[in-house]
Amino acid sequence: MPALPPEIAEWFASRGWRVRRHQAEMLDVADAGGHALLVADTGAGKTLAGFLPTLAAFCPSRLGGAGAPEGLHTLYISPLKALAHDVQRNLLAPIAEMGLDLRVETRSGDTPSERKARQRARPPHVLLTTPESLSLLLSYPEAPEIFSGLKRVVIDEIHAFATGKRGDLLALALARLQALAPGLQRVGLSATVAHEDGFRSWLAPWGEVDTVALVEGETGAPPQVEIMVPAGERVPWGGHAAAWAVPQLMDLIRANRVTLVFTNTRFLAEYIFQLLWDANEETLPIGIHHGSLSVEARRKVESAMARGALRALVCTASLDLGVDWGDIDLVVQMGAPKGSSRLLQRIGRANHRLDQPSRAVLVPGNRFEFLEAMAACDAVNEGQRDGEDFRPGGLDVLAQHVMACACSGPFHEEALLAEIRSCWPYAWVDATVLARVLDFVATGGYALRAYDRFRRIVRTRDGQWRLAHPEQAARHRLNAGIIVDSEMLDVRFRNGRSLGKVEEFFGAQLSPGDTFRFAGLDLEVEGVRDLDLIVRAAKKAGRIPSYGGLRMPLTTHLSTRVQAMLADRSGWARFPDDVREWLEMQDWRSRLPHPGELLVESFPHQGRAYSVFYTFEGWNANQSLGMLITRRMEELGLGPLGFVANDYALAVWSLRPIADPAPLLSPDILAHEFVEWVQGSHLLRRAFREVAVISGLVERQHPGKRKSGRQVTFSTDLIYDVLCRHEPDHVLIEAAWADARTRMTDLGRLADLLERAGAQLVHVEVERVTPLAVPVLVMIGRESVPDGAADDELVLEAESLGGLAMRPDC
Repeated sequence: MPALPPEIAEWFASRGWRVRRHQAEMLDVADAGGHALLVADTGAGKTLAGFLPTLAAFCPSRLGGAGAPEGLHTLYISPLKALAHDVQRNLLAPIAEMGLDLRVETRSGDTPSERKARQRARPPHVLLTTPESLSLLLSYPEAPEIFSGLKRVVIDEIHAFATGKRGDLLALALARLQALAPGLQRVGLSATVAHEDGFRSWLAPWGEVDTVALVEGETGAPPQVEIMVPAGERVPWGGHAAAWAVPQLMDLIRANRVTLVFTNTRFLAEYIFQLLWDANEETLPIGIHHGSLSVEARRKVESAMARGALRALVCTASLDLGVDWGDIDLVVQMGAPKGSSRLLQRIGRANHRLDQPSRAVLVPGNRFEFLEAMAACDAVNEGQRDGEDFRPGGLDVLAQHVMACACSGPFHEEALLAEIRSCWPYAWVDATVLARVLDFVATGGYALRAYDRFRRIVRTRDGQWRLAHPEQAARHRLNAGIIVDSEMLDVRFRNGRSLGKVEEFFGAQLSPGDTFRFAGLDLEVEGVRDLDLIVRAAKKAGRIPSYGGLRMPLTTHLSTRVQAMLADRSGWARFPDDVREWLEMQDWRSRLPHPGELLVESFPHQGRAYSVFYTFEGWNANQSLGMLITRRMEELGLGPLGFVANDYALAVWSLRPIADPAPLLSPDILAHEFVEWVQGSHLLRRAFREVAVISGLVERQHPGKRKSGRQVTFSTDLIYDVLCRHEPDHVLIEAAWADARTRMTDLGRLADLLERAGAQLVHVEVERVTPLAVPVLVMIGRESVPDGAADDELVLEAESLGGLAMRPDC
């Protein structure tokens, strides 16, 4: 194998570093012409390992006196814009210190249009971008020229998007790149891949998984993870914000140089930031970062972190992937982590060095979250990771890719099919499926072909497909993308300065004079102008914007661990006294759910009949199950009145008790009630809206104008109704059903739950509320009942036979 170029060897020596084994292996694999998947701990130098072959290719010792080659050499794909900018910062220093003639630039939705045009005319040697920006770049006629000399694609944090629709888009882009540059090498990087073979298959050209070498990184120092509990008090019964921890959290911020505080939602980021600032008597510099803030606000915070000017930063998943700020010495996770891989990823932001342990503190919001935090800590200590399963690629994404190909230039159907089938998510596509997709892109489908606006591509006499009109290319590039958030309003001051975005639904509830808190500022509404929410500074605090979207699901891996902890009484000794007493009282009053079984408790409460199903299958699955069960309860005459769900349990209340839950949980509920429910609910309409936007059927943007969320919903609802009546087998109806069955309802977990219920259903009837039921029951009426009133009653009822001195710390 070729030796490490002296320029790189001398640079490592000047830093007092050594080339790690996995970094040398990545260079060896590249020199041999192979693909590679690198799985290495955070701080192991993964990004440098991925770029090492690129740096080596531009070393004078390897160029042999020739000048640096022109054109695009390496693509770096990241899931986050912030990560791309961070990588650029960290690459420029070694490039300059080695004296390499190597130009590095970023390209994303934030990149000015003039720079994007220049990059197409004169590409840099290394381009740092996202899957969406890559797909758009491939849609230009210059794409064959831009990418023909491409040597490497480096996909960072590959676990973050390979299993979703962004991964579908990227897989199709990789297939197109491989066709344009047959010698292209593919590289994937991750610290938290659970199933290496699955990611190797996704990364490789179809059928060539053996060409992807698995490179495992050197083992780093084990992380140091603690769980915070209330000082001198009890772990709360309910709630997810963990607001009780703010005084202790401020003590941690004071005691450390830089603390990164992760939350699971944008709402919680704003909420925790507000609480910290109110408690920040010393006015320590604390920032906030999430995806709905303006580009300027995010860049300002990122720059402050890079300079070491902040003592703490409250953030969401916008910063949990690979961003390297070496001075962070503590990570705090507010609320449950929902998965060991996600936790490991976030922990790795602290002490971003392989030989030093990362320090983290988990702050559970309630008692179940304490158990989940313990389970996640155990998984991290044992090195066990979790992750989402792979699934077939979406037809809506395929339609978007077909349109991008047409924008680049005419294509033959047979060649495109071979290209599509060369990537793992779409290896299942045959000529019939592609023909359906092409017909949709060309006409909108049978029921819509009479409308000219749906005609985007046409077939020429020589059998090629091309754009129906040149203007279709501009329309595609204006609307293409995979992430379909709820429609947003720009939050602006009167002078035009943007602070970020709030959802249109939230903005519609505001009137002039109303106040709200956003981006760490108290704002007063002046009015709405088009799709801008005009604000000014306010003197009083107001409500915090809420954001829609699915919640982070509790992974199956952590769910199984939590259930095992409940059954292992010998392990309860490490729990706080109140948590241990809670479980002991539950075991005495009723029973604890054992691994593999489904426990259902039934009891009267306030003149109603209650049943609690302990599923441990996550909020999304439990929410769907609640809708299905109440429909069946209605048919059986039980008079269901409502339900509430959390990650661990589903509580249903009704006029008449459930004597036998088995008929409510028979597997045929998915074949009958599920189909009927989905068709009659907003679920399928919402799924259809998303696939209609992704596929390009409905456009959100027009030159100089953006549709409101209401306009998009109105358009998609009209089309949905037409297709359901006249073309129920339309390709987008099929795509919407696929979304409804998987991502939006956790159908796979529901099916497993129902199968388990048929074999190991345990029904316990008790006289009153049980301790284990309190965390889910305190959620009832949370928005309309003052905190504490209903909770006190529930806790007193749960305690009434045991005499435990428990406080409802909610």
